[in-house]
Amino acid sequence: MDIYIRVVAALLLGFAIGLEREFSNKYAGLRTNILVCLGACVFTVISIYGFPLIMGDGLPAGGAVRDTARVAAQIVTGIGFIGGGTVLRHGETVHGLTTAATLWMAAAVGMACGAGMYGFAVFSTVLAIVVLVSARMFEKKTIGTKKEESN
Repeated sequence: MDIYIRVVAALLLGFAIGLEREFSNKYAGLRTNILVCLGACVFTVISIYGFPLIMGDGLPAGGAVRDTARVAAQIVTGIGFIGGGTVLRHGETVHGLTTAATLWMAAAVGMACGAGMYGFAVFSTVLAIVVLVSARMFEKKTIGTKKEESN
């Protein structure tokens, strides 16, 4: 049952991040952030529970190890590839960096949910949304509309 709670938590937190992006009218909105968060959660759960222990000589006490970090490292790499696809260059301006970073954050939140770190996942989601909203407001007041158009 705990595995299903992890997935639902990832869905809800991905929804929260995606909702902010949807309200901001960005390309990677609700569905994308939910799916990135869910996917990272599912891969993390699979890395924890889906592979057998490796037995053999030369291993730490107890003689068994499970290398869950391998899948986690590949999640980060894969999301970097997806994020790279959201970054566009138009002349001297670059668009989509915030979207790429948001997808990276959604994946991190999904991984935290997959690892059962609910408090950390919620805290990180709230912090990400606060940064997205407050930084946009700060930019509008201090930098103007030119910066807003590039995100």
